[in-house]
Amino acid sequence: MSREEQRSPAAMDAAQRRLRVVSAHFQPHVDATDGGLDANPTAGEYAHVQGYSVVLPEKLQTGKWNVYRSAASPLRLINRFPGTPDIGTLHDNFVYAVETFTDCRYLGTRVSTDGTIGDYKWMTYGEASTSRTAIGSGLIYHGIPEGARIGLYFINRPEWIIVDHACAAYSYVSVPLYDTLGPDAVQFIVNHATVEAIFCVPQTLSTLLSFITQMPCVRLIVVVGGDDTNTPPSTETTAVQIITYSRLQSQGKMSSQTYRPPRPEDVATICYTSGTTGTPKGAVLSHENLIANVAGSSLGIRFYPSDVYISYLPLAHIYERANQTALLHYGVAIGFYQGDNLKLMDDLAALRPTVFASVPRLYNRIYSAITNAVKESGGLKERLFRTAYNAKRQAIINGRNPSPMWDKLVFNKIKARLGGRVRLMTSGASPLSADVMEFLRICFGGDVLEGYGMTETSCVITTMDIGDKLIGHVGSPNPSCEVKLVDVPEMNYTSEDQPYPRGEICVRGPAIFCGYYKDEVQTRDVIDDDGWLHTGDIGLWLPGGRLKIIDRKKNIFKLAQGEYIAPEKIENVYAKCKFIAQCFVYGDSFNSFLVAIVAVEPDVLKAWAASEGIQESKRSIKFLPILWSIIHGVRQIPFHSASLFNI
Repeated sequence: MSREEQRSPAAMDAAQRRLRVVSAHFQPHVDATDGGLDANPTAGEYAHVQGYSVVLPEKLQTGKWNVYRSAASPLRLINRFPGTPDIGTLHDNFVYAVETFTDCRYLGTRVSTDGTIGDYKWMTYGEASTSRTAIGSGLIYHGIPEGARIGLYFINRPEWIIVDHACAAYSYVSVPLYDTLGPDAVQFIVNHATVEAIFCVPQTLSTLLSFITQMPCVRLIVVVGGDDTNTPPSTETTAVQIITYSRLQSQGKMSSQTYRPPRPEDVATICYTSGTTGTPKGAVLSHENLIANVAGSSLGIRFYPSDVYISYLPLAHIYERANQTALLHYGVAIGFYQGDNLKLMDDLAALRPTVFASVPRLYNRIYSAITNAVKESGGLKERLFRTAYNAKRQAIINGRNPSPMWDKLVFNKIKARLGGRVRLMTSGASPLSADVMEFLRICFGGDVLEGYGMTETSCVITTMDIGDKLIGHVGSPNPSCEVKLVDVPEMNYTSEDQPYPRGEICVRGPAIFCGYYKDEVQTRDVIDDDGWLHTGDIGLWLPGGRLKIIDRKKNIFKLAQGEYIAPEKIENVYAKCKFIAQCFVYGDSFNSFLVAIVAVEPDVLKAWAASEGIQESKRSIKFLPILWSIIHGVRQIPFHSASLFNI
């Protein structure tokens, strides 16, 4: 029998699938869903097409047309990848990726040689699969039962992803623990979710051991990156076993177990909020929730095996978790940062990613750094930048391709800050100002998309469509959910408002979470009887079916004199000042003024002080009146100036 005849049908299918993926990369497949604007030809019978969205009636009896869906899938909500409908769980998604991209690069970290950080070293998809099986088998070896909650208490690194894949393969529930949370919150989450095993690093191990007696549910602690000789012995008083990640992996390899695949409706993860307004709430997300959200987004955004992504956004947050799930499906190489934000730019230069996801805080810093550098350069360099910027801006506005001359003369140097190859940038977590969005599109080129979502919707609710030139909005609905605006009469927002309907953003569909863990009361507070999730955000519909976030329903309060205050709006105004890194505004109904806590940008403030002939003093309080005068110059909403630094 020939070698070809000995191949199994499964192996042949995997080989053909890999060939199709590679072929599609060289000649991208084009269909009606790719553009985001072409609705189903029959949709006109049932919906009003508004460019990027379609409008449907919520209930046929009422006849009110107020439900918006993506024009890419107007007649049904997406819950599976269109090309691979058999993928219903995170486990299925990983198996598909391993079979399709077995020998492709997957997880990369920078290796240290003689104390010097060098290039990235990669683990293939096939190697990750082997590690995933070993870790899952190791947990079974230690008696961790099916359905148990597994805590992850460390920052981004390949082992985080491997453990998460192991949880999916063996029907465990992953519970991210924020590395920035205080001990009280970690202790609460572990006990609330009854976490039985925790993966940590040596730095977080000492924190865990300081209150391990208050967490009786914990049976096993696995130290990632630890050394067997330096790992503390298990404590007899608590019966908690402490082993290293490498030892668990070895034990799993020696006692390999078959997979225990979950069902789509099974719980995949419990993501806890930060607990800034009380005890943390655990959002329960099923495999179906996560797959539906990512599959819906895939109709508008495509990735390829040649893409490279840098992982530095916290994996404990749904934004990065969703990114990882989507990138996995397309065989993208994912490189991890060193764990130090101050070294991120060096990691970008070494990795040279093609896909870059971030949050407004970092984009604002990039914007400020570049604009300040341009101002300081002065003379010919500044005039050249302004000329190039305006020329490229006008070309984009008029729908023309900008001259490549401007990139060669000016913008390629700016692109090099992110490695020089970024073709797609995304922004989420909080609003990105229109001027920063425009700046990114002009300076970095490619596609720059802003999205809107939350943990309770498995991430993306809406996102900008590729090719949409309008800014100042968060795009059209994810094809996996539908969106409507509900009247908020106490704030004078209604769906009948002109020229644009306004109201609280409500979302429904297969991506909506299962509820808050052990908290039916708060679950009922956010999900109504018809299955609509009430986000608490206020939005309006722009032409074309684009959503714009304009307010927050609950984040308002009255001062003693009866004046309504929206602190986030004030914070956003002050955040535009280059001297301010972060600003927090607080007030209550018992006082007539607000208090702000301001974190300054030290380098910017020092540079300004030096230009004014002011010498830095150990008594940094001297800078406060100066800073207040700077802030006072950009203020748009009055503060009680004497109370600004009342901290």
